[in-house]
Amino acid sequence: MITTIPFICAVIAILACVYASYSDIKEGVIKNKLTFPLIGIGILLNGVYAFMTSNPMFIVLGVIYTGVIFAVGYLFWKFGAWAGGDVKLFTALAALLPFPVSMVSYNIGSWSFPVFAVYPFALTVIINSILSILPFLLMFIFYIAMKRKPHLMDELLSPIKKDYKQNILLSLVITAAAAIILEIRLFIDYPMILSLILTILLIIVISKLPDKLEAVVVTVAVAFALYSRLELTLISIGFLLVSITFVNIVRKVLTSVSREALQDDYRISQLKEGMIPAYNMYELDGEIQIDDTGFFSKAKEAVKTGDISKLSGPRGKLVVGALAAGLQKKDIDYLKDILKEGKIEDNLRIKRGVPFAPSILIGLLISLFIGDLAVIIEKILFTII
Repeated sequence: MITTIPFICAVIAILACVYASYSDIKEGVIKNKLTFPLIGIGILLNGVYAFMTSNPMFIVLGVIYTGVIFAVGYLFWKFGAWAGGDVKLFTALAALLPFPVSMVSYNIGSWSFPVFAVYPFALTVIINSILSILPFLLMFIFYIAMKRKPHLMDELLSPIKKDYKQNILLSLVITAAAAIILEIRLFIDYPMILSLILTILLIIVISKLPDKLEAVVVTVAVAFALYSRLELTLISIGFLLVSITFVNIVRKVLTSVSREALQDDYRISQLKEGMIPAYNMYELDGEIQIDDTGFFSKAKEAVKTGDISKLSGPRGKLVVGALAAGLQKKDIDYLKDILKEGKIEDNLRIKRGVPFAPSILIGLLISLFIGDLAVIIEKILFTII
């Protein structure tokens, strides 16, 4: 019975995340009636486990970890990165699983899985959830584009339909650079990390060459690589082509396509509490100013001009902000008032909320059955270097 309590907590956590994912996708909310009881159940079960194992520090640390995760989540909520439901779900997972649970154990080569970190298990879940949001975001945007905005599919798939020649050329340039560095390494032995740096530098140099000279260099290097290592070179070119195409699709997803797919225009009268504006709106000297510049664009401009004030929005009173908490009733009422005064148009662009609970579910499953992705990546890099 004692040893099954952590296992039971893990099963409860998985089932809770499945339900939270369904609720978040269908209704756009993770309900309090799910998260609040989970926090209590987690503390209760782990308290029983601590009592039965005569290990009071288990529950003490568990409660501390739960509080820490809530504090971290609160900061994310405060800065608009997470919604309140996400914070409470992570807190519930911390209460249920303050420490790693070995549901499975297996080896791949010399590595044992799952790979656990030294920090609280809930932090591993957070890290894995953040890292796993990209594949879910890709699927979500594909779904939105196909179902509601099919015209976006052409732009989303342009790396395959339109940019394939550029992708092929870049694949060949990378292959040529890698082949040259590999041949040099046969005569001069140096660390792999230095090879990687030199390869990147050579890719840049080749790309900057005049077109005809670049064509000659790439042709000769790739031809030699094919002659020396036919199978490996063909596999490498294919892998690079697929990878470059995928990266370009991801770039589309994270920029132009996501902005269009995940934003809709609403009349002020159609606004509801919880809707998230796509931009910040300020009022200064009786005039409304819209700040729709992204953080990275601001950072780029700040670096370019040396003016760190570029990182902040316009001065003045913040009317509405693009925080994950969304619009409140007082915000909507104020927008209606300034609409009557003619200060704004009867239109507000709203971000379509991306459900985060499915990523939390994926992050939890990865944490339980594979381990901490950050630790795994660190080990891989350490092995390479």
